Amino acid sequence: MLKRFLVSFLLLLTAYGLVRAQDPLQKADTLLISGDTIIMLGDSVIIKQAPKPVYWEKGGNYNLSIQQVSLSNWNAGGSSNLAFNTGLNLFANYKKDLIIWDTKLTINLGFNRQGGRSFATRKTNDNFFFITKYGRELSPKWFLSTQLDARTQLLAGYRYFRPAGAEEDARTRLSDFLAPAYIQSSTGLNYRRDFKNKDRLSLIASPFTGRFTIVMDDSLSNAGAFGVVPGERLYAEAGLSFSSMTDFQILENVRWRADLNLFTNFERLGNFVVNLNSVISFRVNKYITTRMETILIYDEKVFIPQDNGPPKQAVQLQNAINFGLALEF
Repeated sequence: MLKRFLVSFLLLLTAYGLVRAQDPLQKADTLLISGDTIIMLGDSVIIKQAPKPVYWEKGGNYNLSIQQVSLSNWNAGGSSNLAFNTGLNLFANYKKDLIIWDTKLTINLGFNRQGGRSFATRKTNDNFFFITKYGRELSPKWFLSTQLDARTQLLAGYRYFRPAGAEEDARTRLSDFLAPAYIQSSTGLNYRRDFKNKDRLSLIASPFTGRFTIVMDDSLSNAGAFGVVPGERLYAEAGLSFSSMTDFQILENVRWRADLNLFTNFERLGNFVVNLNSVISFRVNKYITTRMETILIYDEKVFIPQDNGPPKQAVQLQNAINFGLALEF
């Protein structure tokens, strides 16, 4: 009896030792459930989920530059001045399955204040651009798209001059908020291509475009400014349009972004309204950047006042170089 007990006890110890010896060699069980992987090891459960798709890409940047010159008893001449320029750019891009929706908002505002002159504070920069585009994919690089483009300014714009025989400057109002405002709606074929480093190219040709010129200021409307019928606030046109958007990394710390919009009325085919906005950014570090901004506009319905002679059609050009604070988000 005792012998049987000892044999049974030894067999039990041997079996227990074999089980313990196999524990370090045990492999975790793996199950695949709806694309998720569940790993079970001992009393622990590790769940690894598939990454969720991201449909929205959002961001923007803010820039600010300030220059101040203060003079007192300065024999070399000159005058004290303060220059201020700021800009905000926001974007939100959506892409899911065959649908894309890109939206961009740009606001620029700048002032210059110089002592010793009439109207010491004068506006140097004032732009408001809003562009949104909705498209449906036809092939990996071609889309059928509808785009809305809205442009105006935030504050009144003036022309400064000194009348003959006067000792101080005078000014006349040229424009104001929503005077003018340009709204363009177009539907057409969109070629779009995304590259490395977030580079992007987009071209849209639209045979169906409506363009609306809005002048909400009574005095400018009554004068027939910006092509509206005197006394009217809205001038509508139908025609063809072409627009492009480029966003390229030229060098390691240099990026170029540009928007071009061309419109020609069916009644005057070949006479284009041109809007070009170009920004070249030279990034020094995370917070400091230099920006070279260029805006070119040509519209045959807009007559520009001249220092000598009557107003005439002309190319409008704005160029600004700013060095200052820049925040990306």
